[in-house]
Amino acid sequence: MKVLIADKFPDSGRRALSESGCEVVYDPDLKDDALTQAIRSTSADVLVVKSTKVTGQMLESGRLSLIVRAGAGYNTIDVKTASARGIYVSNCPGKNSIAVAELAFGLIMVLDRRILDGVAELKQGRWNKKEYSKAAGLFGRTLGLIGVGQIGREMITRARAFGLSTIAWSRSLTSERAKELGIAMKQSPIEVAAEADIISVHVALTDET
Repeated sequence: MKVLIADKFPDSGRRALSESGCEVVYDPDLKDDALTQAIRSTSADVLVVKSTKVTGQMLESGRLSLIVRAGAGYNTIDVKTASARGIYVSNCPGKNSIAVAELAFGLIMVLDRRILDGVAELKQGRWNKKEYSKAAGLFGRTLGLIGVGQIGREMITRARAFGLSTIAWSRSLTSERAKELGIAMKQSPIEVAAEADIISVHVALTDET
């Protein structure tokens, strides 16, 4: 089986594929026409990508049987064309959930403390402590989650550490599950938005969402 990896991928993963008997073609800079050509010329059975866009034209150029998105979402892949051609599309939900939750909280802190504005002024030689020491803070405020999958659950853990209460809506969330997670369940995203100080969205980008 030939595997074409068209995004940055760790050495350990490539070694594991080779040791399992796969022929690995690794070119992390492939995209657009170059990726189309590579799919055709390598006759790869499997394509592995992260953020690289996979179009219908690419899928029609070769003999792929499987596309693996090394991440949670798959909105960069033309799933409709893949399905029509009998190409399976797989993703890896939860593998980066901790990293995403950490980034989300980093961004929340940046916004609350206006860190980017302060740094920009500091680079221009101005230290405006009075202005940039103003912040609402996180403690005692309410985090609203849209989506309570693996990333959302990691957000809940970190919210608790910051002293935030959490409310949430998710298509699969039940009152029993909300009680287990220690959060308040809301009936719609609008209800979450009405009551939350901070909103963090963690649903897949699909037609339904």
